[in-house]
Amino acid sequence: MKLLFIGDVVGSPGRDMIQEYLPKLKEKYRPHITVINGENAASGRGITEKIYRSFLEWGAQAVTMGNHTWDNRDIFNFIDEAKYLVRPANFPDGVPGEGMKFLKFNQHEIAVINLQARTFMPDLDCPFKKADELVAEARKKTPIIFVDFHGEATSEKQAMGWFLDGKVTAVVGTHTHVQTADNRILPAGTAYISDVGMTGPYDAILGVEREAVIHRFLTSLPVRFEVPKEGRTLLSGVLLEIDEKTGKAKKIERILINEDHPFYH
Repeated sequence: MKLLFIGDVVGSPGRDMIQEYLPKLKEKYRPHITVINGENAASGRGITEKIYRSFLEWGAQAVTMGNHTWDNRDIFNFIDEAKYLVRPANFPDGVPGEGMKFLKFNQHEIAVINLQARTFMPDLDCPFKKADELVAEARKKTPIIFVDFHGEATSEKQAMGWFLDGKVTAVVGTHTHVQTADNRILPAGTAYISDVGMTGPYDAILGVEREAVIHRFLTSLPVRFEVPKEGRTLLSGVLLEIDEKTGKAKKIERILINEDHPFYH
């Protein structure tokens, strides 16, 4: 089994990359399941129902989120009916949405879990305890468990990878928007990478206009971050090869598409 995951889609440039390249990636790699992180998809902050449905129409089977889940208020109009939208599971009890979804393919099922880290992030419920709880629940149905761990600190992400090694198929990091080169299979069979990277503007800073970010560092004054609408773009992702009987990962391959790393079929 193959699973394609595409990291943090930022604004319309990121959505355009999904629309253009997801069919090409599917043709080349033939993934059985495709998951997209869409927490920055609406102008860099949050997601709308239209964008969520577009991702599904373009070929995704699930959309994960992160710390910007609630930034676009349209999400409150559709999240409870969104069968394939997965928000961080360690948000406080009682908030809308779900932190784990089950997807079916052929005779198999896969659990998709979204968790948010706490280091340099909002102080949420413990992601490690929540992971234990959800993994135990998921393993009653399937050994194939995919975790999108949305966090800032690589140490916390690595800790989650080792904590879940042998318990889940993959722990992939999102949020920092810079693809890391530490993809590997941990000793007990869990695929890991600290950050998959982002999909959107290539010549921006983490997906937003450079000038505003530089001005913030120079002056410490508040600025408004905007996603540039024009310019070069990139797509970041990973491809997993999975033993569907054991749920262990056999391979994790980084995918990077930009002007310096063109897509070859």
